[in-house]
Amino acid sequence: MKLASLKQGGRDGTLIVVSRDLRQAVRATGIVESLQLALDQWDHLAPRLNALYDELNAGTLEDIFDLDPTSLAAPLPRCYQFVDGSAYLPHVERVRRARGAEVPKEFETDPLMYQAVSDGFLGPCDDIAMASMDWGIDFESEIGVITDDVPMGANAAECARHIQLVTLINDISLRNLIPGELAKGFGFLQSKPRSALAPVAVTPNELGDDWQDSKLHRPLKTWLNGELFGQPEAGEDMQFSFAELLAHAAHTRPLAAGTLLGSGTIANQDTGRGASCLAEKRMLEIIADGQPLTPFLQFGDSVRIELFDRQGESVFGAIEQTVIEYRR
Repeated sequence: MKLASLKQGGRDGTLIVVSRDLRQAVRATGIVESLQLALDQWDHLAPRLNALYDELNAGTLEDIFDLDPTSLAAPLPRCYQFVDGSAYLPHVERVRRARGAEVPKEFETDPLMYQAVSDGFLGPCDDIAMASMDWGIDFESEIGVITDDVPMGANAAECARHIQLVTLINDISLRNLIPGELAKGFGFLQSKPRSALAPVAVTPNELGDDWQDSKLHRPLKTWLNGELFGQPEAGEDMQFSFAELLAHAAHTRPLAAGTLLGSGTIANQDTGRGASCLAEKRMLEIIADGQPLTPFLQFGDSVRIELFDRQGESVFGAIEQTVIEYRR
């Protein structure tokens, strides 16, 4: 099943069911108004939404419309909690190596994670509006999962059963603000603005054999200004599965339905596949040449993030964003 939200109906949007080929959609308002409300009653409402999805793909519905990605909000326009991990150790290793630091051994067994902005997400085609290029604007191509209610203390096997939807994330970061914030010893705030989500969120069964062990085993492609920037394999070099990351987050607290969990920047040991953020490419340049050569995002730059199945079809649709100057 594939779900999305129109930019209608208030801050939580209007839930629609999207066809498998991402071309058509139907409103789900006869069942539930928003994705958050659906997740609140997932066991009861998911079968009804899935039946509507089957009818849509079978071509038996009348009230359908062509899907326009520019009309979409994020599938989950806002949520009660967004936690972002850093499950790809090659990314962590390179960032630390560039500044002469070692990766602590505990990172291999204890996930890195922080509480991110959840009161609103950018839609898949929304501009990235920033007041200054001096902030070091960067994209981060990630995969995310959305849960129903996860009880406190749930183990990884239990958490796997609470993963109800999968989507893509552009976790926008302001790299030049990060060092000063981390130096305070209290985490990110100004350096982590709102992220963007893909046009649709899909149930794991839509991913077929590419969804195994709570990981998505496909390359995630990123283009910068129309040129392929990277296509690392998302299922490779992922130190912690989504189920393990959820168990870490739920260790001391329950996770409310609608919790979004990000994988962190996707990176492989094989650097020939490119990168999923500018910071990593700059770090590789520092390691090789002693200084970064690639600039952070400038006003007018465009980013596209997309994942394809084995038949070459887009699974989630594309995140397509342009960086613009913010004017209040």
